[in-house]
Amino acid sequence: MSSGRRIFIGDVHGHYDGLVRLMEAIAPGATDQVYFVGDLIDRGPKSAQVVQFVRENHFQCVLGNHEQLLLGAFPGSKVSHVALQAWLNSGGEPTVASYSKLETLLENLNWIRTLPTYLDLDDVWLVHAGVHPKLPISEQTTHEFCWIREEFHSSPQPYFPGKLIIIGHTITFTLPGVPPGALAQGQGWLDIDTGAYNPRSGWLTGVDLTHQQVYQVNVFQRKLRKLPLAEATVQVEPHQILARRQLLHS
Repeated sequence: MSSGRRIFIGDVHGHYDGLVRLMEAIAPGATDQVYFVGDLIDRGPKSAQVVQFVRENHFQCVLGNHEQLLLGAFPGSKVSHVALQAWLNSGGEPTVASYSKLETLLENLNWIRTLPTYLDLDDVWLVHAGVHPKLPISEQTTHEFCWIREEFHSSPQPYFPGKLIIIGHTITFTLPGVPPGALAQGQGWLDIDTGAYNPRSGWLTGVDLTHQQVYQVNVFQRKLRKLPLAEATVQVEPHQILARRQLLHS
């Protein structure tokens, strides 16, 4: 196992300039391992540059739901016009605009097709959205790994007794009691998507899990901060998720 740091980056959503500032602050070295939780693309202005940055630095990344939407629009050598419109409506238009050459888009598309849906890192399990709490991993699909929300968040016990599941996908301030910019922790999981593209937050997060440090850049205000993981994290209880679900469906 590497003796360097393990660093996890939340949903970037095309905010390349913020990502560069964040990585400069973290300053990963040759022995550090950097992982992205997916959703490199869409909504923000420089998705092409974000994908190129991750590719060129050989950082590891799992598939996000926005990458899945893109792949659905271009199955094989064909174009699915229905899926293409769904992707464009979900933030894909800025991604298309960020590519000046079709060849680069196709190269990045082929790279995205190689992304795993999850990474098992011994004591850490990296996945974009979460897992279905009632199904074994062998029975779960890309849909669960990329899209699940409340059913996972409200699980009363950790899915893996000995692993921390690190996720993105759900902006943390949408969870009960979590202010903008804070990370959220539940039963066996840590959510690091602090909503970089959302004006209510703007915070892009990187977590140095080895040293329990959080680095954040605000993509709108150009602020930079570093704080202990424990100080940056809010605990979310399963009953809070369930109560909110009942309220929304009552």
